[in-house]
Amino acid sequence: MNVFRPAALALALVGALGVGSYTPPAQAATAPAVNIPYESFTLPNGLRVIVHTDRKAPIVAVNVWYHVGSKDEPAGRTGFAHLFEHLMFNGSENAPGEFFTPFKAVGATDQNGTTNSDRTNYFENVPTTALDMALWMESDRMGHLLGAIDQPTLDEQRGVVQNEKRQGENQPYGQVWDELGRIMYPAGHPYHHSTIGSMNDLNAASLDDVKTWFKTWYGPNNAVLVLAGDIDLATAREKVTKYFGDIPAGPSMAQPAINVAAHTSNTRSAMTDTVPQSRIYRIWNVAQYGQPDIDRLDLFARVLAGGKSSRLSKRLVHDDQLVDSVRAMVSASQLGSNFIITAAVKQGGDVARVEAIIDEELQRLLREGPSAEELNRARTGIEADWVRGVERIGGFGGKADVLAECTVYTGKPDCYRDVLKTLAEASADSVRAAGNSWLGAGKGSHTLVVNPGPRVPIAEEPAVAPTPFAIPKPDPRYTTVTSDVDRKAGPPMPTRFPDLIFPNQQRATLSNGTKVILAERHDIPVVQMSYEFRAGQAADPANRPGLASFTMGLLDEGAGDRDSLAFADRAEALGANLGASAGLDGSSGYLSALKQNLDASVALYADMLRRPRFEQADIDRVRGQWIAGIRQEKVNPNALTARVMPQLVFGAGHPYAAPRTGSGTEASIGGLSRADLQGWHDRALRPQDATLVVVGDTTLAEILPVLERHFGDWKPAGDAAAANAIPSVAAQPRPRVFLIDQPGAVQANITAAELLPPSSDPKSTEYDMANMVIGGDFTARLNMNLREAKHWSYGAGSGAGGSIGPRLWMARAPVQIDKTGEAVAEMRREITDYASGTRPASADEVEGMERVLTLSLPGAYETARSVLGTITSNVLFGRPDDYVFRRKAEIEAMTPAQVNAAARVFSPNALTWVIVGDLKQIEAPVRALNIGEVTVLDADGKPVPPKP
Repeated sequence: MNVFRPAALALALVGALGVGSYTPPAQAATAPAVNIPYESFTLPNGLRVIVHTDRKAPIVAVNVWYHVGSKDEPAGRTGFAHLFEHLMFNGSENAPGEFFTPFKAVGATDQNGTTNSDRTNYFENVPTTALDMALWMESDRMGHLLGAIDQPTLDEQRGVVQNEKRQGENQPYGQVWDELGRIMYPAGHPYHHSTIGSMNDLNAASLDDVKTWFKTWYGPNNAVLVLAGDIDLATAREKVTKYFGDIPAGPSMAQPAINVAAHTSNTRSAMTDTVPQSRIYRIWNVAQYGQPDIDRLDLFARVLAGGKSSRLSKRLVHDDQLVDSVRAMVSASQLGSNFIITAAVKQGGDVARVEAIIDEELQRLLREGPSAEELNRARTGIEADWVRGVERIGGFGGKADVLAECTVYTGKPDCYRDVLKTLAEASADSVRAAGNSWLGAGKGSHTLVVNPGPRVPIAEEPAVAPTPFAIPKPDPRYTTVTSDVDRKAGPPMPTRFPDLIFPNQQRATLSNGTKVILAERHDIPVVQMSYEFRAGQAADPANRPGLASFTMGLLDEGAGDRDSLAFADRAEALGANLGASAGLDGSSGYLSALKQNLDASVALYADMLRRPRFEQADIDRVRGQWIAGIRQEKVNPNALTARVMPQLVFGAGHPYAAPRTGSGTEASIGGLSRADLQGWHDRALRPQDATLVVVGDTTLAEILPVLERHFGDWKPAGDAAAANAIPSVAAQPRPRVFLIDQPGAVQANITAAELLPPSSDPKSTEYDMANMVIGGDFTARLNMNLREAKHWSYGAGSGAGGSIGPRLWMARAPVQIDKTGEAVAEMRREITDYASGTRPASADEVEGMERVLTLSLPGAYETARSVLGTITSNVLFGRPDDYVFRRKAEIEAMTPAQVNAAARVFSPNALTWVIVGDLKQIEAPVRALNIGEVTVLDADGKPVPPKP
């Protein structure tokens, strides 16, 4: 369950903000049109229902949007919309307990809820046979919730929300958006306060306040329900009427007036945070959602700072090398939107000079407008993102989300057509005019600079008593229909489920020896591929951690005849996404290409893999950005743990001991030469030992000639790297505890780790099942204890990634800092009781987790990318093509006795604990637990000498 601040909305729903199926003129863009046909109806009680049929998978996306968000909260009750989102996951009158429970039992995927300034939504993908259950559950919390909300439930979810707030603030630059909301919108404006609200207001929330909030906003006439997938209009009408038709309408609440609150002068402010480098935020208030100027500003932002080839990136990252990153974006909201520029200034760099250059390039674009080439690249990039985004039926930015958003904000489910029509027709003059209308002379902005220094908590605004509120009467225009649903019988659970369908895999071999695996998916005109190589981070020399990742990261920084910027220009013009990365045991190069540009995209892809330029200027530039990234990892609690934990568990010199982020160390990256990179490339990227996995809208007959043309004559340039043996590691004989100081932290990030056998172990699936019970799911023990029962944490869990050598298993929990000692004790008790058999996994727990892992599979392969990921994993670990079916059968046959035997692998005495937090607050309570030797480390994992 998430909360979105207004400025974060565009990141989460990028596909939905720049979307459309309008077919543009051929000369205007190269991205193909993808339509979302729909039908709709409205129930007598006012519930609007949108239906989209897509039979590619036996699943239905259920997406409910309520037109209520933090904009609707009165003074003194900030955070109510988001708090209520959490309360609506805590059961209803006829389905007490966790809302997730029946959904886990049917294998739901992509289930979540989010709140932003303008709306609250709930969504899940369910097997087609479970649609009745999903509609029963959604209708029960819409129409039958209040009786399930009592004081303990309110207190529990209040605590969870407050820990979510702490978790956000505890991140680097984590207080920025709360501060900017206050600055950009005057007191009394609906966007002045943050969506997550203030601690004072959350503490003040009473049971009566909460019930009043529900009665005011959550009627069917203030909601939109989208059903997308394996569904048709007749079925939807029958089922929705059955489950929702008898819910009475609520008041018809007026929406706040549009209020962009544009500034007329430039202002600035500064704050400090425990961060390694200054970051600049410059923000304007601009037009509201749905206005054509928002789409033109989207193009303007992309030209200004939307990628490597954008103007500010060329100037600040490539030419002057004053920043590590720069970005411009538009975040669209109902009452008014934001145009935002962010720049991460190089450590110790000249902030004023960077600001001056940002303004200089902005004014030049406002004056001259974009070139025809810049405009077409930006347009193609946005449209290509749209095509990829709507491959999904549900989830963030999928088809159901697009239809719901359009309906709520504009009343037109297909408003995305208007968006792409605007994009297609945009000219350099219209983009320049939109920029000047909102960012030009007389249009003020605010600049916030975050500088390194102590984190100073933002003082909460004084608490105020809310104005008494009389709930308006229900809207008399709406009526109900009779329903024969027996609510007391509980949700109707399915007795049969769709079969798992995984695409057939076709095989061939290129002239260069590369094995080709193709899985056809013809849902959208996109082809994805991943060239899989055998060497990864574990092959790095002991004194060169990060070499594999750094080398692969430089492959798209110029290749063949194109330098870095020309390469980026070409990729954007084609609507292609390319990149390369190194994993723990292997490396890969990735391409997502529009089918109509497939040959040209593969040509660029081949240059990237075969002929990277490794120009010294690019090496030096990326090295600076890379080292800045390492420094950012050291101030991020989760990334810091990922850096330090491997060396503690595996021991110095082990191939897996390097930072699990893959980024290496400042010293190792600083010492890499061009010869190091070229040598690694030549040894590791050997086509005769590689596999090229292709998934998407093509056939073997179509794709093989393309691959032969661009890769067939590829021969390795160097000798093969020696096979890197991954030795086993002896278990720790006793627990160890390591503390890392994070001054000013409001949370402690607790991680306990130990090793499991490799992924090739015959009992690997049993270990995975054992992990599910302790921490592999929302309903697992750790989360139900620390979040739901104790509400000390926003979320706790555990898991182990796959690896050829020993697997690193970690249990994690970020907790409020005053509960650090108790939380460690609870985690240790849960692990001990489970592993020792004191509290073994019950038959119900095992059956529940089996269902989570198996019944979700028909919906797990909704996208080509998910199919690609499974096949590449099979390649890495040498698994058969039907592995997903074999693993499913193994899980279904597993007994509680097997799971409990596997749980013994979690030895509490072998745990290595890393706890990141404010040492002044965590050290004493952790030492008092006396669970093992306690050592204080620095951010590099080196012991800190005790103070004299």
